[in-house]
Formats: sequence, C-alpha cells, structure tokens
Amino acid sequence: MISGIYYPDSGEILVNGEEVSITSPKDAFNYRIGMIHQHFKLVDVFTATENIILGLKDGPEGYDVKKAAQKIREISEQYGFDIDPDKKIYEMSVSEKQTVEIIKVLYRGADILMLDEPTAVLTPQETRKLFAVLRRMKQDGKAVVIITHKLHEVLDISDKVAVLRKGEYIGTVNTAGTNETQLTEMMVGQKVVLNIDRTEPVNPEPRLIVAHLNCMNREGIKVLDDVTFTANSGEILGIAGIAGSGQRELLETIAGLQPMVTGGVQYIVPETGEIEFLRDKTPLQIRELGIRLSFVPEDRLGMGLVATMGTTDNMLLRSYKKGKGLFLNKKEPKELAEKIIKELQVVTPGVNTPVRRLSGGNVQKVLVGREIAAAPRVLMAAYPVRGLDINSSYTIYNLLNKQKEMGVAVIFVGEDLDVLLELCDRIMVIGSGTVTGVVDARTATKEEIGLLMTKEVRTDEQ
Repeated sequence: MISGIYYPDSGEILVNGEEVSITSPKDAFNYRIGMIHQHFKLVDVFTATENIILGLKDGPEGYDVKKAAQKIREISEQYGFDIDPDKKIYEMSVSEKQTVEIIKVLYRGADILMLDEPTAVLTPQETRKLFAVLRRMKQDGKAVVIITHKLHEVLDISDKVAVLRKGEYIGTVNTAGTNETQLTEMMVGQKVVLNIDRTEPVNPEPRLIVAHLNCMNREGIKVLDDVTFTANSGEILGIAGIAGSGQRELLETIAGLQPMVTGGVQYIVPETGEIEFLRDKTPLQIRELGIRLSFVPEDRLGMGLVATMGTTDNMLLRSYKKGKGLFLNKKEPKELAEKIIKELQVVTPGVNTPVRRLSGGNVQKVLVGREIAAAPRVLMAAYPVRGLDINSSYTIYNLLNKQKEMGVAVIFVGEDLDVLLELCDRIMVIGSGTVTGVVDARTATKEEIGLLMTKEVRTDEQ
C-alpha cells in the first residue's frame, strides 16, 4: 500500500507529517518512496543502466544512456556499491541484480526505501556488504524499512522494530532494548524455546549414494555437474547454496522426477544391505522403497497437494492404490489428517476444507506432515519452513530431528545458514550445479559456507 501496489480500505498514510493518497507506484515515487521487491523486476536482456532509466522521460538525463551511466557511477561511489552500468542483467549474480534494484530507486530520488527480505538469497559476505551500504544511507538521512524474519539481522541492522502477527500490528520496540526472546514472543504470542536439540548420529550407515550425477533442464542447459555425495542413516545432511544453484533439480532427480543424463543413485536397503539402482525406476517405485520427497517450491500447490481437495483426500493420495474394489477406505487418511492438524497446529475450518483456502504456511504443514507420517527411510525436505512463523519452523526442525533419531537419512535444503549450522550434521554446498565442498556443521562457520557458495570450480578444460 505504501508503494502504491494496493490501495487501503481505511486509515491514513502520512509522509513528512502530511496525509497523502498513493494510488500507484508513480505516486509513491513522487513522495520519494522506493520499494525493492524480494523477486526482482528487471529486464534480463537490458543493461543495468537501461533498467534503471526504464520508464523515465523527464529529468536532465532522460534516455541519455551515457549521462545516466555517469550518474549511476556517482551514486555507486557515494554509497559504496560495486556495479558495472554496462553489464547485462542475465550476466549478473543475485547480489548485483539487487544492487541494480536499489540504485533504480535512488536514481529516482527516493528518500524512503523499503526492502522485502533483502538477504534471503545473499551469502553472509554479501549481506554484510549490503548492511554497510544501508548504514551509509541512514547517515545520509534516508529512512530504510526492512522486512525480514531473520532475528539476528534485525538486531544487527535496525534501530526500531515493528512486529506484525497475522496482519495485526503488535507493537514497536527499540532494538537496543530488546532481544530475540522478546521479539519471538511478540511474533508468536506466547513463550517459545528457540533451541534445536541436535543429537550425535547413532551408527550412521550409507543409505543413499549419489555418484557423478549430471542433469539438464528442459531448456537443455546443464544444471547438475558431476554431483557425488553419500547420505547416511541417522544423520541430517544439509544442502546450502545460492537460490537456483541446482538444489531443486538434485532432489527431483533422486525422486525420479527429472531424468539423469549420466551418473547414478544407489539406495542401500537397511534390512538386507542390498543395493537398489534408482536410475530406471519410476517416481512411484522410488517412493515404495521408502524414499520421500517433501518439496516446498514457490508454488506450494503445484507439486504434492491437490488444491481443490481437503486435507483427508490429500492424505488419501498416498494410499489409494492399496484399496480393494471400488470403494476407498477414508478412515485412516482422516485420522492422519486430524493428527497432522492437531500436532502441527494447522489452521483450517475442517479436514475437508480445500487446501487452496489455507494460507501458504498451513499448506506447507500438511505437505511436510504427510511425508513424515509415511515412515520414510530417506526424507528429502526442501525449504520446509519457507513462509512459516518461528514457532511452526521449530516444530518442523524437531520433527526432522526425530526422524534422524529413528534412523532416517534426512536431506535438508534450507536458506538460513544459522539454521543449517544448528540443525545438520554435515553440510554440502552447491554452486552452479557443482559440489564446492562438504563441511562438518558442528565446526564450520557461516563465512566458510558463504565462500563455498560463491566458489568457482575449475575443470580441466578451463
């Protein structure tokens, strides 16, 4: 609403003490308000300069690209940005694209900047660089608003914190006078213990062996390059990497949803020690071996759940082939649905309410709960807490820990390095589809993982 995308039903917005009406992003710019969205709004084939001046007709530069590039360099020097104005967007890293978005609003004269989850796709080193820039903006008299769920970042960068819960304003506190526990209580509405109880792996044995895996996406571009690793029983193997580095394709390939170009995946059957080769198996055959993929993509309802079905029927999807005759037995799926709703505190009118009517976080709980309830031997959980509140996130972490203690090999793809270091036993880092390193989560640092996330692996051909 402040940036002009929505219009408020009631209430008022004051800029510099005066009430304003913001009906479009152009209005917001007129009041010197700029929004940097979590998902960037850039034209890939344009340069940084062309993106920054796109849509501007007035002003001394207008569409004079050379003059605009010079002004961009001046802004970069003033705030400490590192950007090439002539570089194309498709050649840029995620942090460079974010820099273009920030300069775009500064170029238009914004004094109030709002950043939505600005560190979600950055390495620790890039986050530090961004925070240094934001501090310079503050010194320059800019007002900076950051939307984030990472409490350690809130305490590091902010002066004041406003807390929202389910769309309701809870209160504002001075950062210097608060801590993670108080903020968490405000966010959740009750006391929460923010501890992940990591235990030592007991008798870990190889459960899944991935060897020299190569995979192409639908456009024919190589997305996995010679990936090799082992996932052990009774262990949580974390996978870290900048968004889009091949994490999704890796899990989908293991689950049989993406074809392997070369390489293979072996599953060691726990009871017999026999080796099952997954390469030529269907996703259903792989699931029946006890390998479960609980993947929470951007489109939560596009994979794993049927939007128009209720929680009970989505539980039934897993077991309907076991039915005999024409009639389905809904008793067990209904009991499972009720158990998941109770244990994971899913907010829903009832077990038969279509899941498309639930919030994203509640959809996620249904999806993760169903896969965990299937008693898997290998559980692959990708971004299982994306969009969840802190309380629900820790519920999921503890569920994954319980699976580990039951001897399950857990593969966890996450975005928050603090959580990966606290939850996992080992962390494998992927950069541009290649394994850049495997570290011990008990001794590794965020900086070490950040360097591996941006490391370039040189091949013999190079």
